[in-house]
Amino acid sequence: MTMSDERSSDTGAKHQQDATSLSPAEPSLNQIVVVGGGAAGLQLVTKLGDRLGRHRKAQVTLVERSRTHIWKPLLHEVAAGSMDVGHHAVDYLAQAHRHHFRYREMIDLNREQQEIYLAASFDNEGGEVTPARSFCFDTLVLAVGSGSNDFGTPGVKEHAIALDTPDQAVRFHQRLVNSLIRAHAQPGPVRPGQLHVAVIGAGATGTELAAELHRATRHVVAHGLDRVDPEKDLKITLIEAADRILPAVPERVSESVMRLLGKIGVEVRTRARVTEVTDKGVHLADGSFVPSELVVWAAGVKAPDFLKDLAGLETTRNNQLVVTPTLQTTRDPNIFAIGDCAYLVTPDLPTPIPPRAQAAHQQASHLVKQIQRHLEGKPLQPFRYRDFGSLVSLGEYSTVGNLMGFIRGKDFFIEGLVARLMYQSLYTMHQRALHGSSKVALDTTARMLTRRAEPRIKLH
Repeated sequence: MTMSDERSSDTGAKHQQDATSLSPAEPSLNQIVVVGGGAAGLQLVTKLGDRLGRHRKAQVTLVERSRTHIWKPLLHEVAAGSMDVGHHAVDYLAQAHRHHFRYREMIDLNREQQEIYLAASFDNEGGEVTPARSFCFDTLVLAVGSGSNDFGTPGVKEHAIALDTPDQAVRFHQRLVNSLIRAHAQPGPVRPGQLHVAVIGAGATGTELAAELHRATRHVVAHGLDRVDPEKDLKITLIEAADRILPAVPERVSESVMRLLGKIGVEVRTRARVTEVTDKGVHLADGSFVPSELVVWAAGVKAPDFLKDLAGLETTRNNQLVVTPTLQTTRDPNIFAIGDCAYLVTPDLPTPIPPRAQAAHQQASHLVKQIQRHLEGKPLQPFRYRDFGSLVSLGEYSTVGNLMGFIRGKDFFIEGLVARLMYQSLYTMHQRALHGSSKVALDTTARMLTRRAEPRIKLH
Protein backbone atom coordinates (compact mmCIF):
# COMPACT_ATOMS: atom_id res chain seq x y z
CA MET A 1 0.00 0.00 0.00
CA THR A 2 1.27 3.49 -0.76
CA MET A 3 -0.12 6.85 0.18
CA SER A 4 -0.47 9.52 -2.45
CA ASP A 5 2.72 11.42 -3.18
CA GLU A 6 0.59 14.41 -4.08
CA ARG A 7 -0.22 15.37 -0.51
CA SER A 8 -0.89 19.03 0.15
CA SER A 9 1.98 20.91 1.76
CA ASP A 10 -0.47 23.08 3.67
CA THR A 11 -1.17 22.77 7.35
CA GLY A 12 -3.62 20.46 9.06
CA ALA A 13 -6.07 23.35 9.31
CA LYS A 14 -6.05 23.64 5.51
CA HIS A 15 -6.78 19.93 5.25
CA GLN A 16 -9.69 20.32 7.63
CA GLN A 17 -11.17 23.05 5.45
CA ASP A 18 -10.88 20.90 2.32
CA ALA A 19 -11.97 17.58 3.79
CA THR A 20 -15.28 16.51 5.24
CA SER A 21 -14.76 15.76 8.93
CA LEU A 22 -16.03 12.31 9.84
CA SER A 23 -17.09 11.73 13.40
CA PRO A 24 -16.48 8.18 14.61
CA ALA A 25 -19.50 5.95 14.10
CA GLU A 26 -19.26 5.15 17.82
CA PRO A 27 -17.37 8.04 19.49
CA SER A 28 -17.40 6.34 22.89
CA LEU A 29 -15.12 3.57 21.57
CA ASN A 30 -11.35 3.75 21.26
CA GLN A 31 -10.49 4.43 17.61
CA ILE A 32 -7.80 2.01 16.31
CA VAL A 33 -6.60 2.80 12.80
CA VAL A 34 -4.28 0.52 10.81
CA VAL A 35 -2.76 2.00 7.65
CA GLY A 36 -1.75 -0.61 5.07
CA GLY A 37 -3.53 -3.79 4.04
CA GLY A 38 -0.53 -6.00 3.32
CA ALA A 39 0.32 -9.21 5.13
CA ALA A 40 0.88 -7.52 8.50
CA GLY A 41 -1.84 -4.89 8.35
CA LEU A 42 -4.66 -7.10 7.09
CA GLN A 43 -3.85 -9.84 9.58
CA LEU A 44 -3.81 -7.28 12.39
CA VAL A 45 -7.18 -5.66 11.60
CA THR A 46 -8.78 -9.06 11.07
CA LYS A 47 -7.72 -10.26 14.52
CA LEU A 48 -8.47 -6.93 16.21
CA GLY A 49 -11.88 -6.81 14.54
CA ASP A 50 -12.70 -10.30 15.78
CA ARG A 51 -11.44 -9.63 19.33
CA LEU A 52 -12.36 -5.98 19.87
CA GLY A 53 -14.67 -4.78 17.10
CA ARG A 54 -17.06 -7.71 17.38
CA HIS A 55 -17.49 -7.13 21.13
CA ARG A 56 -17.63 -3.30 20.86
CA LYS A 57 -14.45 -2.82 22.88
CA ALA A 58 -12.96 -0.59 20.14
CA GLN A 59 -13.67 0.57 16.63
CA VAL A 60 -11.12 -0.81 14.16
CA THR A 61 -10.46 0.82 10.77
CA LEU A 62 -8.23 -0.32 7.91
CA VAL A 63 -6.88 2.45 5.67
CA GLU A 64 -5.68 1.10 2.30
CA ARG A 65 -5.49 2.40 -1.25
CA SER A 66 -6.18 -0.84 -3.12
CA ARG A 67 -9.47 -2.70 -3.24
CA THR A 68 -8.00 -6.20 -2.91
CA HIS A 69 -5.08 -7.98 -1.24
CA ILE A 70 -2.63 -10.52 -2.66
CA TRP A 71 0.11 -12.06 -0.52
CA LYS A 72 3.21 -10.26 -1.77
CA PRO A 73 5.58 -13.29 -1.84
CA LEU A 74 3.35 -14.74 -4.58
CA LEU A 75 3.51 -11.77 -6.97
CA HIS A 76 6.22 -13.49 -9.02
CA GLU A 77 3.67 -16.23 -9.80
CA VAL A 78 1.15 -13.60 -10.92
CA ALA A 79 3.80 -12.04 -13.16
CA ALA A 80 4.63 -15.39 -14.72
CA GLY A 81 0.96 -16.32 -15.14
CA SER A 82 1.15 -19.29 -12.77
CA MET A 83 -1.45 -17.72 -10.47
CA ASP A 84 -4.76 -16.07 -11.33
CA VAL A 85 -5.23 -12.94 -9.21
CA GLY A 86 -8.99 -13.38 -9.24
CA HIS A 87 -8.78 -16.72 -7.46
CA HIS A 88 -6.57 -15.52 -4.61
CA ALA A 89 -7.41 -11.84 -4.08
CA VAL A 90 -8.99 -10.87 -0.76
CA ASP A 91 -11.62 -8.15 -1.13
CA TYR A 92 -11.09 -5.58 1.62
CA LEU A 93 -14.74 -4.56 1.82
CA ALA A 94 -15.87 -8.18 2.19
CA GLN A 95 -13.14 -8.90 4.75
CA ALA A 96 -14.12 -5.81 6.73
CA HIS A 97 -17.77 -6.86 6.78
CA ARG A 98 -16.95 -10.39 7.97
CA HIS A 99 -14.46 -9.36 10.63
CA HIS A 100 -15.98 -6.19 12.09
CA PHE A 101 -13.64 -3.45 10.93
CA ARG A 102 -14.02 -0.49 8.54
CA TYR A 103 -12.16 0.11 5.27
CA ARG A 104 -10.89 3.57 4.12
CA GLU A 105 -8.07 5.30 2.16
CA MET A 106 -5.44 7.74 3.65
CA ILE A 107 -3.24 10.58 2.35
CA ASP A 108 -1.87 12.49 5.37
CA LEU A 109 -1.48 12.60 9.15
CA ASN A 110 -1.66 15.21 11.93
CA ARG A 111 -0.04 13.85 15.09
CA GLU A 112 -0.94 16.78 17.33
CA GLN A 113 -4.65 16.49 16.62
CA GLN A 114 -4.50 12.69 16.19
CA GLU A 115 -6.24 12.97 12.86
CA ILE A 116 -5.74 11.31 9.48
CA TYR A 117 -6.86 12.59 6.11
CA LEU A 118 -8.50 10.40 3.52
CA ALA A 119 -8.04 10.93 -0.19
CA ALA A 120 -10.91 11.37 -2.59
CA SER A 121 -11.28 8.25 -4.73
CA PHE A 122 -12.06 8.15 -8.44
CA ASP A 123 -13.21 5.55 -10.95
CA ASN A 124 -11.46 4.73 -14.23
CA GLU A 125 -13.37 7.49 -16.02
CA GLY A 126 -12.22 10.14 -13.54
CA GLY A 127 -15.52 10.44 -11.68
CA GLU A 128 -15.33 10.94 -7.93
CA VAL A 129 -16.48 7.94 -5.91
CA THR A 130 -15.84 9.28 -2.40
CA PRO A 131 -14.81 12.82 -1.35
CA ALA A 132 -11.74 13.80 0.68
CA ARG A 133 -12.44 13.19 4.37
CA SER A 134 -10.78 13.20 7.78
CA PHE A 135 -11.32 11.48 11.12
CA CYS A 136 -9.55 11.02 14.42
CA PHE A 137 -7.65 8.10 15.93
CA ASP A 138 -6.57 7.06 19.42
CA THR A 139 -4.15 4.34 18.33
CA LEU A 140 -2.50 4.32 14.90
CA VAL A 141 -0.55 1.46 13.31
CA LEU A 142 1.48 2.09 10.15
CA ALA A 143 1.94 -1.10 8.12
CA VAL A 144 2.51 0.36 4.67
CA GLY A 145 5.14 -2.17 3.57
CA SER A 146 7.95 -1.43 1.16
CA GLY A 147 8.66 -1.07 -2.53
CA SER A 148 11.54 -1.53 -4.93
CA ASN A 149 14.54 0.77 -4.67
CA ASP A 150 15.89 1.78 -8.07
CA PHE A 151 18.79 3.72 -6.50
CA GLY A 152 18.21 6.48 -9.05
CA THR A 153 19.35 4.24 -11.92
CA PRO A 154 18.58 5.94 -15.27
CA GLY A 155 15.79 4.37 -17.31
CA VAL A 156 14.33 2.11 -14.61
CA LYS A 157 11.06 4.01 -14.23
CA GLU A 158 10.60 4.25 -18.01
CA HIS A 159 11.64 0.80 -19.17
CA ALA A 160 11.43 -1.67 -16.25
CA ILE A 161 8.50 -3.03 -14.27
CA ALA A 162 8.72 -3.63 -10.52
CA LEU A 163 6.71 -6.29 -8.70
CA ASP A 164 5.47 -4.29 -5.74
CA THR A 165 1.73 -4.58 -6.45
CA PRO A 166 -0.66 -7.03 -8.12
CA ASP A 167 -1.34 -4.44 -10.85
CA GLN A 168 2.37 -4.33 -11.73
CA ALA A 169 2.59 -8.12 -11.79
CA VAL A 170 -0.47 -8.37 -14.06
CA ARG A 171 0.92 -5.64 -16.31
CA PHE A 172 4.20 -7.48 -16.76
CA HIS A 173 2.41 -10.75 -17.53
CA GLN A 174 0.26 -9.07 -20.16
CA ARG A 175 3.34 -7.47 -21.70
CA LEU A 176 5.07 -10.86 -21.75
CA VAL A 177 2.16 -12.68 -23.44
CA ASN A 178 1.69 -9.85 -25.94
CA SER A 179 5.41 -9.99 -26.81
CA LEU A 180 5.19 -13.72 -27.52
CA ILE A 181 2.09 -13.33 -29.68
CA ARG A 182 3.63 -10.37 -31.52
CA ALA A 183 6.78 -12.36 -32.26
CA HIS A 184 4.69 -15.22 -33.62
CA ALA A 185 2.57 -12.95 -35.84
CA GLN A 186 5.25 -10.60 -37.20
CA PRO A 187 6.47 -11.21 -40.77
CA GLY A 188 10.18 -11.10 -39.96
CA PRO A 189 12.31 -13.20 -37.61
CA VAL A 190 12.52 -12.61 -33.86
CA ARG A 191 14.91 -9.75 -33.14
CA PRO A 192 17.89 -10.22 -30.80
CA GLY A 193 16.62 -9.46 -27.31
CA GLN A 194 12.98 -9.24 -28.39
CA LEU A 195 11.95 -12.20 -26.21
CA HIS A 196 14.73 -11.95 -23.66
CA VAL A 197 13.77 -11.18 -20.06
CA ALA A 198 16.28 -9.49 -17.77
CA VAL A 199 15.48 -9.84 -14.07
CA ILE A 200 17.53 -7.34 -12.08
CA GLY A 201 18.03 -8.40 -8.48
CA ALA A 202 18.60 -11.99 -7.38
CA GLY A 203 16.89 -11.93 -4.03
CA ALA A 204 13.99 -14.29 -3.41
CA THR A 205 11.57 -12.44 -5.71
CA GLY A 206 13.96 -12.16 -8.65
CA THR A 207 15.27 -15.71 -8.37
CA GLU A 208 11.84 -17.28 -8.05
CA LEU A 209 10.55 -15.17 -10.94
CA ALA A 210 13.41 -16.27 -13.23
CA ALA A 211 12.54 -19.94 -12.70
CA GLU A 212 8.78 -19.37 -13.08
CA LEU A 213 9.30 -17.41 -16.30
CA HIS A 214 11.42 -20.16 -17.82
CA ARG A 215 8.52 -22.59 -17.43
CA ALA A 216 5.72 -20.11 -18.16
CA THR A 217 7.10 -18.82 -21.46
CA ARG A 218 7.41 -22.36 -22.78
CA HIS A 219 3.85 -23.18 -21.78
CA VAL A 220 2.55 -20.10 -23.61
CA VAL A 221 4.55 -20.91 -26.75
CA ALA A 222 3.16 -24.45 -26.68
CA HIS A 223 -0.33 -23.03 -27.27
CA GLY A 224 0.16 -22.70 -31.03
CA LEU A 225 2.93 -20.09 -31.20
CA ASP A 226 5.04 -22.38 -33.36
CA ARG A 227 7.00 -19.58 -35.03
CA VAL A 228 8.75 -18.94 -31.70
CA ASP A 229 11.64 -21.31 -30.96
CA PRO A 230 11.86 -21.71 -27.14
CA GLU A 231 15.51 -22.77 -27.21
CA LYS A 232 16.72 -20.08 -29.61
CA ASP A 233 14.39 -17.13 -29.08
CA LEU A 234 13.59 -17.27 -25.35
CA LYS A 235 16.19 -16.32 -22.77
CA ILE A 236 16.06 -15.44 -19.05
CA THR A 237 18.97 -13.51 -17.50
CA LEU A 238 19.22 -12.97 -13.75
CA ILE A 239 21.44 -10.02 -12.80
CA GLU A 240 22.84 -9.47 -9.29
CA ALA A 241 25.29 -6.85 -8.01
CA ALA A 242 26.44 -8.99 -5.05
CA ASP A 243 28.96 -11.84 -5.17
CA ARG A 244 26.21 -14.48 -5.25
CA ILE A 245 22.49 -14.84 -5.78
CA LEU A 246 20.25 -14.87 -2.69
CA PRO A 247 22.82 -12.99 -0.60
CA ALA A 248 20.51 -12.89 2.44
CA VAL A 249 20.22 -16.69 2.79
CA PRO A 250 22.86 -19.28 3.78
CA GLU A 251 25.46 -19.93 1.11
CA ARG A 252 24.51 -23.60 0.77
CA VAL A 253 20.98 -22.61 -0.27
CA SER A 254 22.37 -20.08 -2.74
CA GLU A 255 24.70 -22.65 -4.30
CA SER A 256 21.93 -25.23 -4.65
CA VAL A 257 19.61 -22.73 -6.35
CA MET A 258 22.47 -21.64 -8.63
CA ARG A 259 22.93 -25.24 -9.82
CA LEU A 260 19.21 -25.67 -10.46
CA LEU A 261 19.02 -22.45 -12.47
CA GLY A 262 21.97 -23.61 -14.54
CA LYS A 263 20.24 -26.91 -15.32
CA ILE A 264 17.13 -25.22 -16.72
CA GLY A 265 19.13 -22.70 -18.75
CA VAL A 266 18.69 -19.46 -16.78
CA GLU A 267 21.77 -17.27 -17.27
CA VAL A 268 23.05 -15.80 -14.00
CA ARG A 269 25.36 -12.79 -13.85
CA THR A 270 26.74 -11.87 -10.43
CA ARG A 271 28.96 -8.91 -9.51
CA ALA A 272 27.02 -7.08 -12.21
CA ARG A 273 25.93 -3.55 -11.31
CA VAL A 274 23.30 -2.00 -13.58
CA THR A 275 24.06 1.54 -14.76
CA GLU A 276 21.16 2.11 -17.15
CA VAL A 277 18.02 0.46 -18.50
CA THR A 278 16.84 1.24 -22.04
CA ASP A 279 14.08 -0.04 -24.28
CA LYS A 280 16.63 -2.40 -25.84
CA GLY A 281 18.26 -3.82 -22.72
CA VAL A 282 20.47 -3.31 -19.69
CA HIS A 283 23.87 -1.59 -19.46
CA LEU A 284 26.29 -2.88 -16.81
CA ALA A 285 29.12 -1.13 -14.99
CA ASP A 286 31.76 -3.31 -16.67
CA GLY A 287 30.72 -1.91 -20.05
CA SER A 288 28.77 -4.95 -21.21
CA PHE A 289 25.19 -4.89 -22.47
CA VAL A 290 22.39 -7.41 -21.88
CA PRO A 291 19.88 -7.20 -24.77
CA SER A 292 16.36 -7.47 -23.41
CA GLU A 293 13.08 -5.80 -24.31
CA LEU A 294 11.43 -7.15 -21.14
CA VAL A 295 13.00 -5.96 -17.88
CA VAL A 296 11.89 -6.60 -14.30
CA TRP A 297 13.41 -4.57 -11.47
CA ALA A 298 13.59 -6.60 -8.23
CA ALA A 299 16.74 -5.09 -6.70
CA GLY A 300 16.63 -3.50 -3.28
CA VAL A 301 13.73 -2.38 -1.11
CA LYS A 302 12.81 0.79 0.70
CA ALA A 303 9.78 2.08 2.56
CA PRO A 304 7.48 4.53 0.73
CA ASP A 305 8.90 8.02 0.20
CA PHE A 306 6.08 9.79 2.04
CA LEU A 307 7.28 8.34 5.37
CA LYS A 308 10.50 10.37 5.41
CA ASP A 309 8.63 13.58 6.26
CA LEU A 310 5.43 12.22 7.79
CA ALA A 311 4.48 14.28 10.84
CA GLY A 312 8.06 14.48 12.12
CA LEU A 313 8.39 10.77 12.89
CA GLU A 314 11.96 9.39 13.01
CA THR A 315 12.98 7.50 9.87
CA THR A 316 16.04 5.81 8.38
CA ARG A 317 17.79 6.50 5.08
CA ASN A 318 15.46 3.95 3.46
CA ASN A 319 12.39 5.75 4.86
CA GLN A 320 11.65 3.09 7.49
CA LEU A 321 10.04 4.28 10.72
CA VAL A 322 12.33 3.75 13.70
CA VAL A 323 10.48 1.88 16.44
CA THR A 324 11.20 0.82 20.01
CA PRO A 325 11.16 -2.85 21.11
CA THR A 326 7.43 -2.43 21.81
CA LEU A 327 6.93 -1.47 18.11
CA GLN A 328 5.96 2.09 19.05
CA THR A 329 7.50 4.89 17.00
CA THR A 330 10.24 6.70 18.87
CA ARG A 331 8.47 10.08 18.84
CA ASP A 332 4.85 9.08 19.50
CA PRO A 333 3.75 6.22 21.78
CA ASN A 334 0.27 6.19 20.22
CA ILE A 335 1.69 5.40 16.76
CA PHE A 336 3.04 1.93 16.02
CA ALA A 337 4.79 0.55 12.94
CA ILE A 338 5.10 -3.06 11.80
CA GLY A 339 6.23 -4.99 8.74
CA ASP A 340 8.66 -3.80 6.09
CA CYS A 341 8.20 -0.11 6.96
CA ALA A 342 9.43 -0.59 10.55
CA TYR A 343 13.10 -0.42 11.58
CA LEU A 344 13.93 -2.29 14.78
CA VAL A 345 17.26 -3.36 16.23
CA THR A 346 16.97 -5.73 19.19
CA PRO A 347 19.70 -6.64 21.70
CA ASP A 348 19.62 -10.32 20.70
CA LEU A 349 20.21 -9.72 16.96
CA PRO A 350 23.30 -8.19 15.31
CA THR A 351 21.30 -6.65 12.45
CA PRO A 352 17.87 -4.99 12.10
CA ILE A 353 14.89 -7.28 11.73
CA PRO A 354 14.73 -8.09 8.00
CA PRO A 355 11.82 -7.03 5.77
CA ARG A 356 10.44 -10.53 5.35
CA ALA A 357 6.96 -12.04 5.42
CA GLN A 358 7.69 -14.09 8.56
CA ALA A 359 8.73 -10.95 10.44
CA ALA A 360 5.53 -9.16 9.40
CA HIS A 361 3.43 -12.14 10.49
CA GLN A 362 5.14 -12.32 13.89
CA GLN A 363 4.81 -8.58 14.49
CA ALA A 364 1.12 -8.59 13.62
CA SER A 365 0.46 -11.50 15.97
CA HIS A 366 2.43 -9.76 18.73
CA LEU A 367 0.67 -6.43 18.28
CA VAL A 368 -2.82 -7.94 18.52
CA LYS A 369 -2.12 -8.74 22.17
CA GLN A 370 -0.18 -5.55 22.85
CA ILE A 371 -2.93 -3.23 21.61
CA GLN A 372 -5.32 -4.96 23.97
CA ARG A 373 -2.84 -4.29 26.80
CA HIS A 374 -2.45 -0.70 25.57
CA LEU A 375 -6.21 -0.12 25.83
CA GLU A 376 -6.22 -1.59 29.33
CA GLY A 377 -3.39 0.68 30.47
CA LYS A 378 -0.99 -2.21 30.99
CA PRO A 379 2.74 -2.00 30.13
CA LEU A 380 3.62 -3.29 26.68
CA GLN A 381 5.84 -6.33 26.19
CA PRO A 382 8.83 -6.17 23.82
CA PHE A 383 8.75 -7.93 20.46
CA ARG A 384 11.05 -10.91 19.96
CA TYR A 385 11.81 -12.01 16.41
CA ARG A 386 12.46 -15.66 15.66
CA ASP A 387 14.08 -16.57 12.35
CA PHE A 388 12.65 -19.90 11.14
CA GLY A 389 14.89 -20.01 8.08
CA SER A 390 14.44 -19.40 4.37
CA LEU A 391 12.68 -21.24 1.57
CA VAL A 392 13.12 -20.50 -2.14
CA SER A 393 10.66 -21.95 -4.65
CA LEU A 394 11.67 -22.58 -8.25
CA GLY A 395 8.14 -23.54 -9.18
CA GLU A 396 7.73 -27.07 -10.53
CA TYR A 397 11.50 -27.50 -10.79
CA SER A 398 12.30 -27.64 -7.07
CA THR A 399 12.20 -25.86 -3.72
CA VAL A 400 15.21 -25.49 -1.43
CA GLY A 401 15.86 -23.84 1.90
CA ASN A 402 17.07 -24.08 5.45
CA LEU A 403 15.02 -24.42 8.63
CA MET A 404 16.28 -23.05 11.92
CA GLY A 405 15.74 -24.08 15.50
CA PHE A 406 13.41 -27.04 14.98
CA ILE A 407 15.80 -29.76 16.09
CA ARG A 408 17.76 -28.92 19.24
CA GLY A 409 18.36 -25.38 18.10
CA LYS A 410 20.16 -26.43 14.91
CA ASP A 411 19.40 -25.50 11.34
CA PHE A 412 19.24 -28.00 8.50
CA PHE A 413 19.01 -28.00 4.72
CA ILE A 414 15.91 -29.27 2.91
CA GLU A 415 15.12 -29.71 -0.77
CA GLY A 416 12.49 -31.18 -3.08
CA LEU A 417 8.98 -32.25 -2.10
CA VAL A 418 9.37 -31.65 1.64
CA ALA A 419 10.64 -28.12 1.01
CA ARG A 420 7.84 -27.50 -1.49
CA LEU A 421 5.17 -28.57 1.00
CA MET A 422 6.66 -26.34 3.68
CA TYR A 423 6.78 -23.42 1.24
CA GLN A 424 3.10 -23.92 0.43
CA SER A 425 2.31 -24.14 4.15
CA LEU A 426 3.54 -20.54 4.61
CA TYR A 427 0.77 -19.26 2.34
CA THR A 428 -1.73 -21.54 4.06
CA MET A 429 -0.75 -20.02 7.42
CA HIS A 430 -1.38 -16.54 5.99
CA GLN A 431 -4.78 -17.59 4.67
CA ARG A 432 -5.74 -19.18 7.98
CA ALA A 433 -4.86 -15.96 9.81
CA LEU A 434 -7.32 -14.12 7.56
CA HIS A 435 -10.12 -16.62 7.03
CA GLY A 436 -9.87 -19.47 9.54
CA SER A 437 -9.18 -23.14 8.91
CA SER A 438 -12.64 -24.17 7.62
CA LYS A 439 -12.83 -21.59 4.84
CA VAL A 440 -9.22 -22.25 3.79
CA ALA A 441 -9.93 -26.00 3.54
CA LEU A 442 -13.01 -25.39 1.39
CA ASP A 443 -11.23 -22.88 -0.87
CA THR A 444 -8.24 -25.19 -1.32
CA THR A 445 -10.47 -28.11 -2.28
CA ALA A 446 -12.42 -25.97 -4.74
CA ARG A 447 -9.23 -24.73 -6.43
CA MET A 448 -7.88 -28.26 -6.72
CA LEU A 449 -11.05 -29.32 -8.55
CA THR A 450 -11.37 -26.32 -10.88
CA ARG A 451 -7.65 -26.17 -11.73
CA ARG A 452 -7.98 -29.37 -13.79
CA ALA A 453 -10.23 -27.56 -16.27
CA GLU A 454 -8.06 -24.43 -16.54
CA PRO A 455 -4.86 -23.70 -18.48
CA ARG A 456 -1.74 -24.25 -16.41
CA ILE A 457 -0.58 -20.76 -17.37
CA LYS A 458 -2.79 -17.68 -17.64
CA LEU A 459 -2.90 -16.78 -21.36
CA HIS A 460 -4.21 -13.21 -21.20
